[in-house]
Amino acid sequence: MLAAGSSAQSGWSPRSTGDAKVDLVAVWFTSAKRGFVAGDHGYLASTRDGGQTWTQYPLNTTEDINEIYFRNDDNGYLVAGKLMFATRDGGQTWQPIRIFRDADFQKGAPEFLSIRFADKKRGLVLGSVLNKAGDVIDSLVFRTDDGGETWQRINVPTKKELIHADFNGKGQVWAVGDDGVILHSDDGGLNWRTQSSGTDKPLYNVDFRSDDEGFVVGKSGTILRTENGGATWETVATNFRDTFLRVDFADDKNGWIVGYSGSILRSADRGKTWVRQDGGSAANLYGLFMDKKFGWAVGAKGTIIEYKK
Repeated sequence: MLAAGSSAQSGWSPRSTGDAKVDLVAVWFTSAKRGFVAGDHGYLASTRDGGQTWTQYPLNTTEDINEIYFRNDDNGYLVAGKLMFATRDGGQTWQPIRIFRDADFQKGAPEFLSIRFADKKRGLVLGSVLNKAGDVIDSLVFRTDDGGETWQRINVPTKKELIHADFNGKGQVWAVGDDGVILHSDDGGLNWRTQSSGTDKPLYNVDFRSDDEGFVVGKSGTILRTENGGATWETVATNFRDTFLRVDFADDKNGWIVGYSGSILRSADRGKTWVRQDGGSAANLYGLFMDKKFGWAVGAKGTIIEYKK
C-alpha cells in the first residue's frame, strides 16, 4: 500500500532544552510532566513541568548515550558506550553499573546500544563488540533475570551489530540490527532464532504491540510489518526514502515514525499506510516517545519536538 502526502494539523511543535547543543538521541517520559532526554557526550537532562524547563544532570562521562529506558516511574536505565547507569529514585540520582569484566573482552570492547525489560526481573542489554579500529567484530547480548543485579552474556545466531530490542510485555522479544538482521526469542532472551526480514538494509528500531503485531524501521525508507510474530515480514511500500530511526505505537491503531531531515510519519490504521506530518524542523530526529495523548521527538543539535493530541 502506498502512503503519501502531508498533514498540516500534525499536533507537533518545536520546544527547547535551553543549553543543549549536542545531538539528542533518546527520550523517555514517565508521566505527562516528568521526562528525560539524553544524547552525545554524556548529556542527560530532565523536566518536571512537561518540557517547559530542563535541568542537566552531571553524569560525569563523555560517552554518547544511546538509549534511556524506564521500566516504571522509579526504576530507569541508560546505556552509553560500554557504560550502564541506573536510577532507583525516578532519575534524581544515577549510579554506574558494571555488568562485565574487562577480561571477558580480549579482542574488542563492548558498545551498548539498547536496554529493555520484560518485567521486574528479566531484562536485556544489546549492541556489538568493536575492535580498536571501531569496526564491529561480534554482536552482543547480556541478560538479567534478577532485576539487573547480575548479567550473563547470551550467544545469538549472528555476529552483526544489534541496535534495538523490544519485549511484547511478556516472554517474547525481538532484536534488530545491521544488514537486515531480525532475531526472536520466546523465552525472555535465553535462546534466539533468526527471522527473515527480506532486506539487507540496516534496521534501527522495532516495536511490538502483541505476540503477533510488530513493526521495524530502517535505512532508505524501510518499514516492515508483521501480523504473525515475525514468521513473515512484509515491506510497507511508501514514497518516502528518508532513513527512519524510531517507530512507536501509542495504541494498537496509532503509530509514529521519525528519522532523517525532520521526517515524521503517522499511521492511524495499524501501520498499513503512513502520512507525513510537519514537525516544524528539518533536523535529523533520532529519538521518539509516544503516549496516547502526548509525545516527544528529539534530534540533532538539541532539537526537541512536542506532540499534543
